[in-house]
Amino acid sequence: MQDRLAAVVERYEEIQQSMADPEVVVDYTRIQALAMEQASIKTLVELAGEYRQLNSDISEVKTMIREESDEEMTALAREELSQLEDRLGMVESALRVELIPKDPNDGKNVIMEIRAGAGGDEAGLFAAAMYRMYNHYAQSKGWKTDVIDSNQTGLGAIKEIVFEIRGKEAYSKLKYESGVHRVQRIPITESNDRIHTSTATVAVMPEAEEVDISIHQDDLQIDVFHSSGHGGQNVQKVATAIRITHKPTGIVAICQDERSQLKNKEKAMAVLRSRVLAAETERAEKERSDFRRSQVGTGDRSERVRTYNYPQSRITDHRIGLTIHSLEQALDGDIDTIIDGLIEHEEALALENAAQ
Repeated sequence: MQDRLAAVVERYEEIQQSMADPEVVVDYTRIQALAMEQASIKTLVELAGEYRQLNSDISEVKTMIREESDEEMTALAREELSQLEDRLGMVESALRVELIPKDPNDGKNVIMEIRAGAGGDEAGLFAAAMYRMYNHYAQSKGWKTDVIDSNQTGLGAIKEIVFEIRGKEAYSKLKYESGVHRVQRIPITESNDRIHTSTATVAVMPEAEEVDISIHQDDLQIDVFHSSGHGGQNVQKVATAIRITHKPTGIVAICQDERSQLKNKEKAMAVLRSRVLAAETERAEKERSDFRRSQVGTGDRSERVRTYNYPQSRITDHRIGLTIHSLEQALDGDIDTIIDGLIEHEEALALENAAQ
């Protein structure tokens, strides 16, 4: 551990020196990348400094105990030694967690996509409930949400919705939400009290910035069209909606929620960058499939990750076997217990792998 800590501290000092270089300061892309890297290891560097200081203090106190003849002073020194060793144990535990390889996207904003799956109108209503859940969760964290594109029905159901969540560590909290979410409930129109099963798919992508991925203008096809309302009718006389196609991959992003063509284009580009980055990341992850199988889940959309059972007010996350009986509170945004459980499970697996 000592060697790894020394390497991290050395890198932190290198970053500080680079950020003070006049040639680097004027390079916005590079300075932004350095600032993000610096922030990602700052806590580890601070813990490393405390770790070194605690070891030094413990060594001094042990020397004092060996050389001190006064019994009262020796007793005080032993008490101090106990406190220092307790704190050292806490710092060592924190260091082991911080030394787990971090997802470089953890600190980023999120692009989320929710789509109604199997189940007809019930699936659309469930998709709407899912959007409300994540919107309320974001509000509880002080994050901001912004709809980019949506396709809704007059019944309050959602066929699909794409939205952004902006906030500190948003991706680190929400990345495990990707997958198939299943709901079991009795529809209002059901006369025989039969439980119906419906699904919605959730995709979570880190918001990609220009520093993360390079997309050439020549690779883009940009189409402008009229925004559409419910049922497909045009709702604006001026064409402001934007469709951007990434020709090399065929990936498409649409934004029509803003009245400004420029704002729609900016939002569509944010979604496109995130989708292209997600596609590249998925391809890289397939090459590391053996490692990924040891994690909480692959995030593949075909993977059923969670079941929401209305009759029993129960939510079960199938990846970690966690069940809670507070469905109403969860759908109102109180999903910290589930998200924290997933994070703790991944950390435990990473610590176990590191110890092997």
